[in-house]
Amino acid sequence: MFEPVRMLGLIRTVSVCLLALSGLQAAASGIHSVFTVQAPEGQWVVRALTTTAHCPKIQWDRKKAEQMKVRAPQGEVPVRSDAVQSDSKPAVFDITSCEAHWPKGAKSAKIEGRAVPAPGKTLQRILIIADTGCRLKASENAFQDCNDADKWPFQKVAQSAAKLKPDLVVHIGDIHYRESPCPEGRAGCAGATWGYGWDAWRDDFFKPAQPLLAAAPWLFVRGNHESCFRAGQGWFRFVDALPWTQARNCNDPANDMQGDFSEPYAVSLSKFAQFIVFDSSKSSGKAYQPEDPAFLKYQAQVQLAAQLATKKAESFFINHHPLLAAASSPDASKFRPGGSAGLQSVFSMSEPQRLFPANVSVAMHGHVHLFEAISFQTDHPVSLVMGNSGSMNEGFAPKDIKPTDRVYKDAVVDNYASRSDYGFATLDRVFEGGQETWLLTEYTTEGQAVIHCKLKQGKSRCD
Repeated sequence: MFEPVRMLGLIRTVSVCLLALSGLQAAASGIHSVFTVQAPEGQWVVRALTTTAHCPKIQWDRKKAEQMKVRAPQGEVPVRSDAVQSDSKPAVFDITSCEAHWPKGAKSAKIEGRAVPAPGKTLQRILIIADTGCRLKASENAFQDCNDADKWPFQKVAQSAAKLKPDLVVHIGDIHYRESPCPEGRAGCAGATWGYGWDAWRDDFFKPAQPLLAAAPWLFVRGNHESCFRAGQGWFRFVDALPWTQARNCNDPANDMQGDFSEPYAVSLSKFAQFIVFDSSKSSGKAYQPEDPAFLKYQAQVQLAAQLATKKAESFFINHHPLLAAASSPDASKFRPGGSAGLQSVFSMSEPQRLFPANVSVAMHGHVHLFEAISFQTDHPVSLVMGNSGSMNEGFAPKDIKPTDRVYKDAVVDNYASRSDYGFATLDRVFEGGQETWLLTEYTTEGQAVIHCKLKQGKSRCD
């Protein structure tokens, strides 16, 4: 028989060996990121990004682990003929994108022993970010200090936001911003990765977002930076909710009429409310002519979105480009409208005054790098702009919007709150007198609440 002391020593030795073996297995798997994506029709998809050519196994609850499927293999994609930056280079994706659909009834999942964020039965707290990447863009001579956590605070945002324990994280587009190399001699971004390949995606999003990716499932909404002629290849490989196909991978400009226009879909928030997710990534800042192919594409999608809006009493329309917003400006005392003229020209064909379908009570956007909450006297949905989560600030929101200021035609503003500094927001579902109400809170990068708004019956009231 073993003596107790010798037995204890043996147990400790075995335990250390098992832990070491587990660590070696995790390292051998090459897994960089694990996260959960909200997909159409109430589905959820688990993604794993690994440096190995094969996919890891996933275990649902305590069942036998099964192999994840390759979503997009590793590879190098040549520079597109319509590359927006003259210094563009081939996109190297030395990472395998793997996925598995969350089975109905499964409560938990692990990948190589790593816990996967599970979808909740109810959504009480939704966390909202947008425009998170570090801007490096030679064509505009715009270079953000990616090495300075105060000047590019997305990692701070992710850390503070994760502490609030959301049930769902919503990113309203413009994830990738590293399009050009940092100029020689500029210390603020020296050594920053750039281009459209995995290394830039890793450093611009997946590395700083790790705490938040582990905190809750995500809903990704596409921005103009993820359109096909920019970072669309990474969008489809990593975060798009729909299947990755040759026609929808943004490699060939000949397929862009498919790649740049994804159909809208609904995401249930509660018994009474839903998100309608709309891809506006390729929309123009100028009004379309009715014969324009993009106009026809968007017109069909607006009609489909209107049909989706009839499914529940309240719809939150969520897309990247605002339609009812104020633009940023170097002078906060001045007002100018900031809505997308291209989208307005399409949406107004169905709803000439309101723009949005009748059941849409709130419209949520990014694109403008600030926070705005705008409510109207007229029959227009509340307009929320939340594009201040990390990318270079471009000016100031107007301090005030007068009743005579028009964000669009006859839209008369009656309540307005704004913030031009970096931050993020939450949307909390509460009940007042048996009626569903939503509380919107704007936070600093450190997680301090600075603006509170109540959203009810298509109106917002901010303190």
